[in-house]
Amino acid sequence: MTQIRKLLTGTALATAALFAQGAFAQTEAPSAAPTMAPATAPSQAPSQAPAAAGVAQPAPAPQNLTAPTSTDPLVQKRDANAQASAEYRSAKKSANAEYKDAKKQAKSQYKSQVKDAKINRKADRQANDSEMKDQMSGQSAQQQGGPTQP
Repeated sequence: MTQIRKLLTGTALATAALFAQGAFAQTEAPSAAPTMAPATAPSQAPSQAPAAAGVAQPAPAPQNLTAPTSTDPLVQKRDANAQASAEYRSAKKSANAEYKDAKKQAKSQYKSQVKDAKINRKADRQANDSEMKDQMSGQSAQQQGGPTQP
C-alpha cells in the first residue's frame, strides 16, 4: 500500500513539475515584455511586508506592452489597410456631419424664403384688393352722382 502511495505521489509531483515547466515555457517564449525571474520572487516578499504594516508603497512604473512592428509584408499590409480604413471611416463620418449641417442650413433658408414669399404674396393681395375697392368706390360714386354736363 505504501509503495502505491509513493508511486502516485511521485507521479503527481512529476506531472505537476512538467505542467509548471510547460506553462513557464509558454509564457516565456512569445512574450515581448521582460519576465520576472523566479530568483526575484523571494526578494519581493520582504518589500510587501511594510505595505501590509501600513506603509504606503509607490506605484510601479507603467509598462508599455506594445509589440514591435512585424517585418512580414502581409502583416504590414494588413496594418496599413486597417489604418487606412480607420482614416476613411473618420473622414466619411466628418463629411456626413458637414453634409447634414449644410442640408439643415439650406432647409432653414428655404423655409425662411417660403415664409417671406407668403408674406409678400399676402401683402400684394391686400394692395390689389384695396386698389380694386378704391376703383370700385370711385366708379360707383360717379354712377350715383351722374355725369355732370356744363
